[in-house]
Amino acid sequence: MEREIFLRSHGQLRFVRISARSQKIAAALVAIALIGWGGTALTMLYTQAAFAIDRQVLDAKQRHIASEERSLNAYKRSAGDIARDLDRRQDLLDDMVRSQFGTEATRQAAGENLGASVIGDKAATPETKKTSSALPALGKLRALEARQVAFARALSGMIDRRAQKAEAAIRSFGLNPSAMTTQKTAQGGPYVPWSQELGAADQSFTVLAAALARLNALERGLASIPSGRPTASPSLTSSYGYRHDPFTGQAAFHAGLDFPGAYGQPILAAAAGRVSFVGVRSGYGNCIEIDHGHGIMTRYGHLSGFDVRAGAQVPRGMQVARMGSTGRSTGTHLHFEVRVDGAPINPRRFLEANQDVLQVQQIAKQRIAAVHG
Repeated sequence: MEREIFLRSHGQLRFVRISARSQKIAAALVAIALIGWGGTALTMLYTQAAFAIDRQVLDAKQRHIASEERSLNAYKRSAGDIARDLDRRQDLLDDMVRSQFGTEATRQAAGENLGASVIGDKAATPETKKTSSALPALGKLRALEARQVAFARALSGMIDRRAQKAEAAIRSFGLNPSAMTTQKTAQGGPYVPWSQELGAADQSFTVLAAALARLNALERGLASIPSGRPTASPSLTSSYGYRHDPFTGQAAFHAGLDFPGAYGQPILAAAAGRVSFVGVRSGYGNCIEIDHGHGIMTRYGHLSGFDVRAGAQVPRGMQVARMGSTGRSTGTHLHFEVRVDGAPINPRRFLEANQDVLQVQQIAKQRIAAVHG
């Protein structure tokens, strides 16, 4: 259907006739334009939505990566801290076992091998240790920690059994083992506590350190007890205790043992120690005193000559003097005393110790010599 459109301009009336066909073409063009605009708008909207979704996915991935990186850094720090603590604990075990057994061969025989190829290997170079402990599996580190704790407990038990033998040996000499463990020794150094991450609730290493310190004190005390004969004389001319005084014939206390022998016969240190006195004492004549630590001192009297000076460190069995008859003496002999905290005790118990006691003492001496010799 045709349409006419009237237009008035400057007093004149005009009209435009639009045929049905033109109307259809115009409508079609408008429809096409609208459809095109709508498609473009939809395409833009879809593109924006897809971009937003992709951005969200990318942001989520970035957040996940950042979280994983934080977790990885935390893991690295945790693993590194654990490795360093295990390394320090391995050093502690090495030091303790070394002081306990002395030699590498004995350490290995005792079963001390806690994965040194992973950490704490004394023979490894710093580069090797860095590589091996850079990022180990936490599970393996925890397993190694458990092995260290188990070994520390087993070692503590062995040390306690050894300490009991040392205690029994000390008692056999008539001495108090507690006096050996309460004496203060020279120690020091900065306080470096263990990390709270590792072993905070487990006192295995504290118990081990205490057990080893106690054993050290007992065995040092045991080693200081004089058990060697001070001279080669097989017999005694006078025993410890009350006797008839050789000069007055009256009852008197004799604080030591008298060994007869030849003039100039060697006099030997009954135990290792430091010569604390060389000179003349009233009644003893020429005299030597040796301090063995733990309040134990031996005295050698009536000497004809000296072979050491005051302050000298002497091993057990070393010749320190020569037999004579100086001082209050009726003939050539050695007067031998053992004193604990200044009080004389019967030397017989030291010179007549059982073989099993001497064996325990010898083991203690060997360990101390191996570690500190």
